[in-house]
Amino acid sequence: MVPFHAFKEQPMKPFFYGHRYLSFIKGHNVPHIRRNVSTTVTAGMESKEGLKLLVVGEPRAHKMVGIWLFGSAAWVFSMVVLGGITRLTRSGLSMTDWKFTGSLPPLSDEDWLNEFEKYRQSPEYKRVNRGMSIEDFKFIYWMEYAHRMWGRGLGIMFALPFSYFLRKGYITLRLGVKLSGLFALGAGQGLIGWWMVKSSLEEPPSEYVQPRVSPYRLAAHLTSAFVIYSGLLWTALSVVMPEPPAESVAWVHGAAKVKRLALPVGLIVGITAISGAFVAGNDAGHAYNTFPKMGDTWIPDDIFEMKPLIRNFFENTSTVQLDHRILATSTLASLGALWWFTRKVDMHPTIRSLIGSTVGMAGVQVTLGVSTLLSYVPVSLGSAHQAGALTLLTLMIILNHTLRKPSLSLLKSLPQVAKTV
Repeated sequence: MVPFHAFKEQPMKPFFYGHRYLSFIKGHNVPHIRRNVSTTVTAGMESKEGLKLLVVGEPRAHKMVGIWLFGSAAWVFSMVVLGGITRLTRSGLSMTDWKFTGSLPPLSDEDWLNEFEKYRQSPEYKRVNRGMSIEDFKFIYWMEYAHRMWGRGLGIMFALPFSYFLRKGYITLRLGVKLSGLFALGAGQGLIGWWMVKSSLEEPPSEYVQPRVSPYRLAAHLTSAFVIYSGLLWTALSVVMPEPPAESVAWVHGAAKVKRLALPVGLIVGITAISGAFVAGNDAGHAYNTFPKMGDTWIPDDIFEMKPLIRNFFENTSTVQLDHRILATSTLASLGALWWFTRKVDMHPTIRSLIGSTVGMAGVQVTLGVSTLLSYVPVSLGSAHQAGALTLLTLMIILNHTLRKPSLSLLKSLPQVAKTV
């Protein structure tokens, strides 16, 4: 158990950080800051005008914690992609039980036969994979087993460095609370995953319906993963870049203008990504494999056939796919509008580059989505489309993080206009 005093919130010593440094003129204490993408952090964390850091220690401590958090975020990214592949290969229902600590895989022929027999009792085997050989079963079993163990590996990879950094006194109270919350969400993700899988182990209401996981539970599982990833990425960025790139007051004002547009656009990107979970949960990608029309019409006739009306937006295949198309188009259009309305705003070049990259990624993602639909959702394109959604979300997170308001101490030190070289 880590003692409470392991969380430290104390003044920092001045240190060199990235491309920015702080030096004090003898007898004047006037900061001279070389302003680049990264940030200078100085003493006086307790100052109202100063900057409160998330990590205590020398630059090496910031670097170590930053690498750890970026590595954890990358691991979650890979988990999302692996989960998509597991779903697309219909491997997620191959393991019909779950233990929080995990268990060894089958090690003998008898073990494999026992696992296969459990699977043969499941609705998926009876209605979809009847006659499957044990060799085919081993493939889907290993896919699901790898997905589960990769998640448990993430828990270990997160918890051990976290304990180490706490004992070294690198983690402030504020950062410790954030990371503890993210760790709790990660631990609960396994429970949500099993809750999702369990929904498909019950017999469907009709003999003509294929067993599949609840779209609501799938959306909860994916949303939780996105929240964990976003939290890790934002926190990692805050550790390595405590201040946004700001070389003049004019650029700070420009960033504020961009932020007013970037926040709602980021919300649209997130909603579009979550709507993809309902497309997957309803197998909506296997219907209306045409574009831009849905079959022979622009809007199917049955989009409001379920009662109550709200169910259509989450359970009706036609409505769910139509919603995703509209949201994807809205995402591309809103990002294009963001670029158009900010093209003449005086802003840091980093922000301008991020906007351009995000618009480009949105175009790639829409192309991947259309290609996946027209190709009847092959594993390669389907998994690439899911990875593309998380990549687009990543760029929006970085953009919004870069648009933060600088601390008052930095703002007071900035010239009105950036110096041109």
